[in-house]
Amino acid sequence: MTPNQTPKPVLMTMGDPAGIGPEIVVKALMERHALGPCVVVGDWATMQRAQALVSLDHPAAGAWRWVSVETVADTAQLPAACVALVQACAPPNVGWGRVQAAAGQAAAECIRWAANAALAGQAAAIVTAPIHKEALALAGIEHPGHTEYLQALAAQHAGVSVAQLPVRMMLSAPGLKTVLVSIHLSLRDAINALTPEGLAQTIELTHRHFSALGHAPRIAVAGLNPHAGEGGLFGREEIETIGPVVQSAQAKGLNVTGPHAPDTVFMRALQGEFDVVVAMYHDQGLIPVKLLGVEHGVNTTIGLPFVRTSPDHGTAFDLAGTGRASAASLLAAWAAAL
Repeated sequence: MTPNQTPKPVLMTMGDPAGIGPEIVVKALMERHALGPCVVVGDWATMQRAQALVSLDHPAAGAWRWVSVETVADTAQLPAACVALVQACAPPNVGWGRVQAAAGQAAAECIRWAANAALAGQAAAIVTAPIHKEALALAGIEHPGHTEYLQALAAQHAGVSVAQLPVRMMLSAPGLKTVLVSIHLSLRDAINALTPEGLAQTIELTHRHFSALGHAPRIAVAGLNPHAGEGGLFGREEIETIGPVVQSAQAKGLNVTGPHAPDTVFMRALQGEFDVVVAMYHDQGLIPVKLLGVEHGVNTTIGLPFVRTSPDHGTAFDLAGTGRASAASLLAAWAAAL
C-alpha cells in the first residue's frame, strides 16, 4: 500500500440480532480509532437499538452517527464521527434473548454479504459477532456455523467443491493456540471422522498458516484416548492413525510431534514447549482455551482465501438487552485479524 492509499476496512458482522452481537459491536467501535477503519454489516434499526442501549452507561457510544453505505468503496473519506453501516439483511424485527428464525436469517444474510465483499478483495478481513446455530437451522440454513458457511461460500466463489477447499477452526487464548481436526460433530461422529487424510490435512493447514505469518511452527498433536492410548491399552487410534500421520509429516520436514497425552499437552504448550496443538475434536481443543478466559479467546478460520476471526463465545441470550455484555473477546478478534 502506498502512503496515499486508504487501508481496506475490516468488515464486522452484527451476529444474531437477538443476542449480544450488536451490543458488543457498538462497544468495540468505541475503540475503533486504535484499530483502524471498520464497516458494520448488519441492520440499521438493530444497530441503533444497540447503540441506544450502550449509551445509557457509556455516553461515548452516542458520539458518532451511522452512515448508510451500499458498497465498501462508499466508505472512503468518511468523517471521523461517522461509522459506515451496510444494510445487508431484511429488518429482522426480533426481541432480545430467544431463538428466532428471523434472527438466524438476518445473521446469515450479513455473513453472505461480508464474505462476498471479502472474496472480491474489498476488505482487509471479516470479524464476525456471535450467531446462534439453532436460529440458523430454523431459517433453513444448512450449515451449522460460521466456519462451514464461510467455507461453502468461498468454495462456490472459486468454483470448487467444499472438499477441495478445506478449512479448520483455530482457537487462541493468551499463550495457547489449538487447531481442531473436526468441528461441529457429536463425539461419536468425531471419533469416526478421525482419518489419516483429515489429520494430515489439519497438520498441513496449520503449518501453512503459521508459515505465512513468518515462522515454522512447533506443532504438537494430541492423542484421542486417555494417556494417548497407553500403547494400545486404551485404544488403538494413536498406533494405527495418529502416529503414522505424524511420522509422515515429519518426513516432509514439518516440526510436528505426537501423539501426546491430551491431559498434559495443552499445559506443555502454555509453558512454551509448542506453538500450537492439533486437537482431535471440538471440546478437546475448546475446553483449555476457554478455561484461560473467554474474554480473550479468538476463533480464526484457517484455510479461507481471506482473514476471518470471531470472539470465542456465543450469543449469551441471558445477557442480551441488559447492556452488561463485554466486548473484550470481539476486540481481541479484531486485533488478531489485523
